[in-house]
Amino acid sequence: MQITAFFQLLFRVWSIGAVTIGLLVPVSVWGQQTQRNRQTLEKEKKQNLEKMNQIRTILKQTASEKQVGMGQLKALNQQIQAQTQQINLINKDLRLTDTEIAELRQASQALKRDLEKLKAEYGAMIYAADKRRQQVNPISFLFASESFNQLVARYKYLRQYSDARQSQVRQMNNIQAMLQTKQQVTERKRKEQRGALVAKVQESEKLTSLKEEQSKVVKELSQKEVELRTELAESRRAVNRLEAMITRIIARERAEREARERAERERLARLEAARKAAERKRAEEAAAAGEKPAKTDAEVAAAEREEAAEAAARKANAARTDERRNTNLNSEETALASSFTSSRARLPWPVSRGFISDHFGRKPHPVLKGIYVENQGVDIQTNAGETVRTVYDGIVQDVTSMPGMNNVVAIQHGDYFTVYAKLRSVSVRTGQRVKAREPIGTVATDKNGVSELQFQIWKEFTKLNPESWLIPR
Repeated sequence: MQITAFFQLLFRVWSIGAVTIGLLVPVSVWGQQTQRNRQTLEKEKKQNLEKMNQIRTILKQTASEKQVGMGQLKALNQQIQAQTQQINLINKDLRLTDTEIAELRQASQALKRDLEKLKAEYGAMIYAADKRRQQVNPISFLFASESFNQLVARYKYLRQYSDARQSQVRQMNNIQAMLQTKQQVTERKRKEQRGALVAKVQESEKLTSLKEEQSKVVKELSQKEVELRTELAESRRAVNRLEAMITRIIARERAEREARERAERERLARLEAARKAAERKRAEEAAAAGEKPAKTDAEVAAAEREEAAEAAARKANAARTDERRNTNLNSEETALASSFTSSRARLPWPVSRGFISDHFGRKPHPVLKGIYVENQGVDIQTNAGETVRTVYDGIVQDVTSMPGMNNVVAIQHGDYFTVYAKLRSVSVRTGQRVKAREPIGTVATDKNGVSELQFQIWKEFTKLNPESWLIPR
């Protein structure tokens, strides 16, 4: 009975060790979703800070001019948006930190429960072992073996018992260390939360200051209503001239493609007519000779090959015509257009630094009441002299200069066109093939110190929103 009791003790020790190993598993998988949310938030905060810094730098250049202008107001509006976004991100940070602290508290409580359970089981095991030791001495347990093999087996059992006790001690120490780590992380999160609250107050004060500056600029601009209306009229004329130029280029390219397609159809029609005429001539000659000339095997095979090749050519041409019936693109242009389409939301920005100061579409004028303005692309404010680069492979279709838009470059990408206006200098020529990110010029700076690029994307005669095509910033 004493020997049996000792075996029962060993089994209890092994069972406790197996159970306690599983206690740590749930703790390791807690908070994985929160960690992913934290990584996403930190990325958003970093991107927004970079945007704020760029706007701040560009705004300083614009604000250095003696007179305020629309460029300064647009930059202020974008800075206010970025500042508001920063406050929203701080609020999101605070909510996420609350979640993290709650999860840490929950994990700490679970660890405490596990530690208490381990301590209780370890105490019970020590008590039971001491009680059994008084009844069965380990040495007697070994020497009571009936054979050598049984002696070895009992020795292993005793080693397992000793290892199990050491394992439990290690597990308790590990849990104690994890508990201390959780407590330290919790305290750090609380400090971060306090820092975030201070930052929120500071950012809110900056936002208030920016709105005051915005009101001041709007007030000054409102006193220049006549000048603003004159600028607006000039801007609309410039926009109309640019639209007319782009429409003319697209119409010219479409006409050239249609002419090319028509010439190809006429060429194939002439070949078909010549083939039929040759067949009629051979038939007439055979009828005049009064006999049907026999064809050699080689002639029959050649005729069959020629007929099969002509049928395949007619089928392929019909397929291409059906595929390009709306665009008249050749195979190279079709491939380029398809590739451009698949690059939606992945096109590089035409300038390495800058922000969108005026978005695509129709919107109220920021100062003049009851007046609406329409942007056929986007305006990107950037640093003075910033290099402008093409966003995709293509062919330069036009390089021109016009009032209100400075230099303009139009690049074709199949049936897509990208337009880069308000350039100070141009480094490409009409007909030149360009690669993505290749420099094509530099941004011009207007009389108010605003360095702004007008960027447009067209698909045939349809204007597209460039923001949905560029890599998000």
